[in-house]
Amino acid sequence: MSTPVGPYTPVLGAGGWIITSGQIGLGPEGLADGFEAQLRQALENLRGHVEGAGARMDQVVKTTVFLVSMDDYPALNDIYTAFFDDHAAGHRPARSAVAVAALPIGALVEIEAMAFVG
Repeated sequence: MSTPVGPYTPVLGAGGWIITSGQIGLGPEGLADGFEAQLRQALENLRGHVEGAGARMDQVVKTTVFLVSMDDYPALNDIYTAFFDDHAAGHRPARSAVAVAALPIGALVEIEAMAFVG
């Protein structure tokens, strides 16, 4: 899991919900190199926060993905699908993908999630 790059909490519980802030591809060595590596790291960061808060990835019901380039959308679909197939037993949450002008520290992708733990 990465350390937040701003003044926010990376994950919070609210009622029966676990809500994460946006996760970028920041790992122990810094920002991963390239879109695919950043997405994989961001997803692992997301999983770490969700599971660290006591939820499972199959309880994630909604994600929002922010992309600096929509040209990365096909790679997003491939990596995202494989990740949720591996870590959530094929459960794929509802998802939005949004193009943005820029992300913190030059990231190419950011992903946030909401998990319902009831």
